[in-house]
Amino acid sequence: MTSYKTGYRTAHADTFAQDHLPPIEEWPALTFQLPELQYPPNLNIARVLVDDAISEGFGDKVALLQGQTTWSYRELLHQSCRIAHVLVATAGLVPGNRVLLMGPNSPMLAASWLAVTRAGGIAVTAMPLLRAKELTQIARRAQVSHVLCDHRHLAEIRHAAADSGLFGQVLAWGQGELEGEMARQPEQFEPVDTAIDDVAMLAFTSGTTGNPKATMHFHRDVLAAADVVGRHLLATTPADVYVGSPPLGFTFGLGALLAFPLRFRAAAAYVEQPSVEALLGAVAAHRATCLFTAPTMYRALVASVGRYDLASLQRCVSAGEPLPKATSDTWFEATGIRLTDGIGATEMMHIFIGAGGAAARPGATGKPLPGYEAVVLDEHGAAQPRGRGRLAVRGPTGCRYLADPRQRDYVIDGWNVTGDHYRIDDDGYFWFEARGDDMIVSAGYNIAGPEVESALIAHAAVRECAVVASPDPERGQVVKAFVVLQPGFTGGPQLLEELQQFVKREIAPFKYPRKIAFVEALPKTPTGKIQRYVLREAERRGAE
Repeated sequence: MTSYKTGYRTAHADTFAQDHLPPIEEWPALTFQLPELQYPPNLNIARVLVDDAISEGFGDKVALLQGQTTWSYRELLHQSCRIAHVLVATAGLVPGNRVLLMGPNSPMLAASWLAVTRAGGIAVTAMPLLRAKELTQIARRAQVSHVLCDHRHLAEIRHAAADSGLFGQVLAWGQGELEGEMARQPEQFEPVDTAIDDVAMLAFTSGTTGNPKATMHFHRDVLAAADVVGRHLLATTPADVYVGSPPLGFTFGLGALLAFPLRFRAAAAYVEQPSVEALLGAVAAHRATCLFTAPTMYRALVASVGRYDLASLQRCVSAGEPLPKATSDTWFEATGIRLTDGIGATEMMHIFIGAGGAAARPGATGKPLPGYEAVVLDEHGAAQPRGRGRLAVRGPTGCRYLADPRQRDYVIDGWNVTGDHYRIDDDGYFWFEARGDDMIVSAGYNIAGPEVESALIAHAAVRECAVVASPDPERGQVVKAFVVLQPGFTGGPQLLEELQQFVKREIAPFKYPRKIAFVEALPKTPTGKIQRYVLREAERRGAE
């Protein structure tokens, strides 16, 4: 079957993803000017990342580490091949099926991702903190048919399966079930000959409404991100060991801790619970050369850097939220390493503007990476190479939402319009100014205010509520809820704690409101719509 989008022959027997791509006239302009972005018509990302590494002589080299566990590239190949056989022979997967992956960062999660793409499936990696309600939304949007997960997530998976009627095949690792099936399978599985524009993964982003959007990334997109960011921003080599906090369920984490190191035959060291001690301990134990985390964590790490041997560190990458100049300077003073800043987006796969080392200007995000072009759109929507406006970018990756009319809001005249407002100085450096939507960016996590409101309003004590970002010196922003109570309820510390715990049970715990204000009324328009901008502006003024 031939893809009606590009003419390449698809390997997908299940054409759900292809059938739900946006119309090609709504795609962003895609450019592949760099020599390293010239790929053949058929490409399987698992083959490029693992099989080709072994063909190049890296079979015995370390690929993945976690604690006392060490997998070579050959061991990673064998494990992922066995999982691919389980998916196909035992669970009946056909190319194009969507497979939910869920668990903390680990070699098994990485091997499962590679197994899905090797078998021609589409990986849908969920963050390990998600609850059944959120998993149900993902299952329905992606029509997920298979699940590979850490056994600790089985309860939420089963609840979501009951709610959605999906997740027909569930296999878990950690208690022997998946491992037992793997032991009976061969250690070789020829990668499915996917087209470069066959969908390899669906990555979900909350958006501003809480209604999840699924971004569709091809095999080509994963490789292009590695060949731009891993090559040009990070200069990755086989001697590198990458460690960091972002989950593989974030495209930031997938690139930094799987695609980039494997593409350049380096290694990734996984940290299951990325606390200050765990991250710095992993750097010291595994002699990590590059650290990836958000500005919030860098601020937390500073106080402890003197207690660990960090001599191996050469680069430290910050993304997920704006990097304040003060944080960059403080880290530099403590370590002698200037943070590499970058802005990426789930829609774009990974970082597209950044700078590090001597090219970094503390406080500025950086410049467009090779292969990308970025401008700001003025109030008339015209692209400007200098000045202030909405950030717009195009290059080898771009936004394709799964069957979502919001595609037309994100892609305008071929540009990906991210919702961020930037200033471009006379030297071409990009300086973040503000976000243009209701997204709250807290410690690197994107949190949709309306989603938190939906959870709060389900509590019997809540009559009305509005959720906005509140500036915070440690986390950048935190979730703040303004709550109007039902008659008979009284605000106070006990109810505040009860509401916070209630939200943690309803949705992912990191989304809970760290601040709650009990108010008599919310600001509204004459037609009754809540004026959240009034609350946001009050929070901003209060922090000045």
